[in-house]
Amino acid sequence: MVDGGVPPDAVAPIVSRVSSTVEDWSREHKAAFAWDPARALLAALRDYQRRTTRAPSLQRRLLQTWALLRHRFWSVVTGTDIPVNSRIAGGLLMPHPNGIVIHPEAEIGPNCLIFQQVTIASTDDGAPRIAGHVDIGAGAKVLGPVHIGEHARIGANAVVIDDVPSGCTVGGIPAKLLVSRKTKRP
Repeated sequence: MVDGGVPPDAVAPIVSRVSSTVEDWSREHKAAFAWDPARALLAALRDYQRRTTRAPSLQRRLLQTWALLRHRFWSVVTGTDIPVNSRIAGGLLMPHPNGIVIHPEAEIGPNCLIFQQVTIASTDDGAPRIAGHVDIGAGAKVLGPVHIGEHARIGANAVVIDDVPSGCTVGGIPAKLLVSRKTKRP
């Protein structure tokens, strides 16, 4: 018995499950006047993309130019290379955005987490497709037409050149399967 007669198996850790399909826009929210370069960069990127889908007008073009200038400024401040035409779903977190490079043809699903010095690049064969809620560790490289399944984790400094199944953790050079959440039961 634990804590006043509660059986040990009834005490479970509180685990918040991040969705791999529903974009959590609150993860990208930047407070007014807060110094948060990563979120400011994403806000400029989203603003630019929103402006390109509207009907042409002088006001839209001015706002689009302003968003592009903000994007370039925050790209320099953070040291990132994320093109304005990137296919990135909502809810992206970049706690330390320095040195992140994302190819414009790469697809990144909702609610992903990308740390510093990550490269997501294409090869002659194609670009990576990253599903929802994927955590990518510092210095990792995702190269070529690989598919990263939802809820996967890529270890720091890993070089991913093969597909990663959903719910798995990979690491190493080249990346190898370390843990599969499907087979690991509490």
